[in-house]
Amino acid sequence: MTPSTRLTASLLLLAAPVTAGPAAQEEGPLDLGKLLSAHSKLARGVVERAEEHRLQVLVAEVVEDAAGELTLRRSRLGAPDAYFYPASSIKTAAAVAALEFLNELNAERGLALGLDTELVYAPLFEDEQLEDEDASNLDGGRITVGHEIRKLSIVSDNRAYNRLFELVGQERLDASLLRAGLPSFHLVHRLSEARTPAENRQLPSIALRDPATETVFTLSARSTKPLPPPADHPSLLCGRAWIGGDDVRHEEPFRFHDKNRVDLLELQDFLVELVRPEVDTGRRGFPGLTVDQRAFLLDAMACLPRDSANPAYDPEKYPDDYVKFLLPGLARVVPAESLRIWNKVGLAYGFTIENAYVEDARTGRGFFVAVALYTNPNETLNDGVYGYDETAFPFHANLGETLGRHFLQPGEER
Repeated sequence: MTPSTRLTASLLLLAAPVTAGPAAQEEGPLDLGKLLSAHSKLARGVVERAEEHRLQVLVAEVVEDAAGELTLRRSRLGAPDAYFYPASSIKTAAAVAALEFLNELNAERGLALGLDTELVYAPLFEDEQLEDEDASNLDGGRITVGHEIRKLSIVSDNRAYNRLFELVGQERLDASLLRAGLPSFHLVHRLSEARTPAENRQLPSIALRDPATETVFTLSARSTKPLPPPADHPSLLCGRAWIGGDDVRHEEPFRFHDKNRVDLLELQDFLVELVRPEVDTGRRGFPGLTVDQRAFLLDAMACLPRDSANPAYDPEKYPDDYVKFLLPGLARVVPAESLRIWNKVGLAYGFTIENAYVEDARTGRGFFVAVALYTNPNETLNDGVYGYDETAFPFHANLGETLGRHFLQPGEER
């Protein structure tokens, strides 16, 4: 399926109304622990040690309430207040904030900035590298807003996220999420760059060029004010030891106090507001996005690396499940070509995050799932030795299969 036909199919599926019969409406929350434990020994082991793994699973099914409104029936596993490092799962928030910012500039200054707007960054730090290592992933040699959104969505490109983070800054990113009714998001740093809190508030000079009109609007280098610190919590301390940038081992828990954070429920609702904005989450969402902008975001989130022509990715290096942790398990239930997964994953410090809306294109059946899992057998952070291959990825696959059998198969086959 080409990207254009995939987009058309995605929009048609998402536009279809979702209803629930009376029996479905009367169902209560799922016993996720029981469902998962029955699937495999590995899943049962993770569930039994849920606190150790900081395990959280949130499942949401779109249903119709008594008034005929679409809402969510949720099921939860794990402690909702346990900290997890969100890693790349928050990248789409920068994409949304960037598009809102362009819309504001257009309205205020009569500009015509959009997805094709070229971004030209001035150097900010002495050690930074401005060019991409892989020139084939540049849009005709240019950095554009749309191109960076696709890169951070399709292969979770860190530099693409950092560029959009620098375009909007902490304050504007925070304001976007507060307006949407998502106050737990606290995004304060670039990814995979060792910067101080003060450096993360510094933003470079950026020239925004409209390729159609050659109009250039320049954002001056600036520094934003610190965001109010969120509440402290014991779970912000993690592990028993950590390795510093100087390769020195520190025999103490790693502190996540200055790191990004978000509640898993709000992370899921962020996705609901993008993918199914007609569903009532009780939040404002993102009404400022245009229909075309939302369609572009959805296409990028669902696109597999092999389906992307610009930027182009080697399928050997970027297989279908590269940033779709549930896919191997889901494909045991539904043919892979019939699956649609709008998602964003995260992976760092032993944490694996999945935030997804899964749908079977043949039937329109679907569900939301958000997962936070910590796997670190030696309890040492920054040593590069985590339980991803042994535990995390198999668990996500098992979860995908379990939920796929429950939600995507006909009732008599569950």
